[in-house]
Amino acid sequence: MKITSSEFVKSAVNLASYPAGELAEVALAGRSNVGKSSLLNKLVNRRGLARTSNTPGRTRLINFFLVNGLFYLVDLPGYGYAKVPVSERESWRRMIETYLKKRANLRGILLLIDSRHPPSAQDLQMYGWFKDNSLPVLVVATKVDKLSRSQLLRSMKVIRDSLSLSPEDALVPFSALTGQGREDLLDCIGRWAGITSKDHNSI
Repeated sequence: MKITSSEFVKSAVNLASYPAGELAEVALAGRSNVGKSSLLNKLVNRRGLARTSNTPGRTRLINFFLVNGLFYLVDLPGYGYAKVPVSERESWRRMIETYLKKRANLRGILLLIDSRHPPSAQDLQMYGWFKDNSLPVLVVATKVDKLSRSQLLRSMKVIRDSLSLSPEDALVPFSALTGQGREDLLDCIGRWAGITSKDHNSI
């Protein structure tokens, strides 16, 4: 997929504040500091479109980014940040669950997992929840540039085994630094969003 334009549209907290219209949406989910904003910026080749931070828990709203005028990438609040008060974490959970359950525009989810660590209990719970609710999901192993080849091979096996991925289930290694995995993700997003070759020469 060729990205020709991207822009931040709005932040939202509930159904009433989501963007109007019927454009397809692909959501990015994962633990705080897993690299969602960095991945989004690399996908659209636009540094700084989504704010990145070394401080986990900065994304506290659902952020909508319009790509090629054809679909949205949706950055969900990260989960698993312990320093946030319980009441606020519960608010985030409800916000995310409402979006995932009730947003008709949602076509698929990229679940990001830090390749340097085994999937957490929350990663496992989130993946299971997606599958139980019949939501299309692609697992992405982030920050793979920080691992040696042998470490990456071990990490990919641990992720596959932990999530009980079948051989047919894709697992994409991704680096926001080198761009590894970018084209694979854009191809998947294009399929989910129903982008055809005539749409801005997208594919």
